[in-house]
Amino acid sequence: MADPGRTSVTSYDLVFRAPRLIAPEGERSGSVAVRDGRIAAVRPLDAPVEADRVVELSADEVLLPGAVDSHVHVNDPGRAEWEGFATATAAAAEGGITTLVDMPLNSLPPTTSAEALKVKRAAADGRVRIDVGFWGGAVHGELHALRELHDAGVFGFKCFLLHSGVDEFPPLDPAELDEAVRIVAELDALLIVHAEDSQAIADSPAPHGERYRDFLASRPRGAENVAIAQLVELAREHGARVHVLHLASSDALPMLASARADGVRVTAETCPHYLSFTAEEVPDGATEFKACPPIREADNREQLWRGLADGLIDCVVSDHSPCTPDLKRFDTGDFGVAWGGVSSLQLGLSAVWTQARVRGHSLADVVRWMCRAPADLAGLDRKGAIEPGRDADLCVFAPDEAFVVDAAQLQHRNEITPYHGRPLAGVVRSTWLRGTQIAGPGADTGARGTLLERGEQ
Repeated sequence: MADPGRTSVTSYDLVFRAPRLIAPEGERSGSVAVRDGRIAAVRPLDAPVEADRVVELSADEVLLPGAVDSHVHVNDPGRAEWEGFATATAAAAEGGITTLVDMPLNSLPPTTSAEALKVKRAAADGRVRIDVGFWGGAVHGELHALRELHDAGVFGFKCFLLHSGVDEFPPLDPAELDEAVRIVAELDALLIVHAEDSQAIADSPAPHGERYRDFLASRPRGAENVAIAQLVELAREHGARVHVLHLASSDALPMLASARADGVRVTAETCPHYLSFTAEEVPDGATEFKACPPIREADNREQLWRGLADGLIDCVVSDHSPCTPDLKRFDTGDFGVAWGGVSSLQLGLSAVWTQARVRGHSLADVVRWMCRAPADLAGLDRKGAIEPGRDADLCVFAPDEAFVVDAAQLQHRNEITPYHGRPLAGVVRSTWLRGTQIAGPGADTGARGTLLERGEQ
């Protein structure tokens, strides 16, 4: 007979005892109990629990949900010398990211058909340290493929309105954009858009030479503003769900606010480099800073931060777009011909926290922008939060510890990043995927990740 005076204690596989953790309701203390790879309970810190393993967080550590990066160019297969699934997911894990969604371009073939998605998944299979999903591509002349891609499990569709940088991923013309938005509405899917207007870019000075201000003039704010206005009106007309990628122009924020007030289903993201750097500080010839749209002026950066604070910008994701050193044209420093893309996959959490803390934002804010909102965007219902039923994807973060970025120490395939030599606050001490440690001392660095499909986590 059981002793009636004995308190029943539930047993778990793993328990994290955290004096500080970020839960959906904000910062608190607690014990996070894991069973079969999922969070089974979040209990008071001193609650009696038994587990096969207990992880005690120290006073200078905070338990966060694993970050979700919904904007990553892995470039594999076909351009794996730029990046690859093994290196990208290793970098992500070291940076506290437990799920990424791969972009459909810069790989060969691009993910613009169900057959190409099979090729992409085969390249990733057995090579990913974290969970990986895939966006499909909406490209010129191939909109008939959207339904089969949707049925094959992509998380949505990406399109460009101007040259994408690679010929095999052509942009949509205005009539095709209208058609793509209509199809997306019928599927109740998501269209994610590189929103720069081709005519506005064509009417701007051509990019050339080493001066960053000349490159900035070639990609004006107006090109973003016009494209976003067009997208908003199409979303309004068709009742579609659309998302603005890598917002760099703060001028568009009032437009987004007005559209949302009208019930238009439009969301937006920005990136750590737009929140960290300013045009005024980019040295001439420093093509590691080249991104499209470009890093803009200091006043624009502060307005983007206000957009985050006001909820007009939903999430912060990397737009990790790497390449080989030769494509950055460090030999000439010519912004006109260098590849446009910033490598930051491993650094995003620390980079955003570094800037957020000096503006009075909390870790709960950062978690909302980099964990919960990207998960919600992609429909990843088991990711992005510390609450029962979610995957036990977790990050042990030391917010007050600082480090200086050394590109040679990053897990990215190529040692290129504008953050090199920059001091950042916040160190990822360990990362956990479904209750298995995948980064930090003693981690299992094998291919533990799963290839995700929309609606089947």
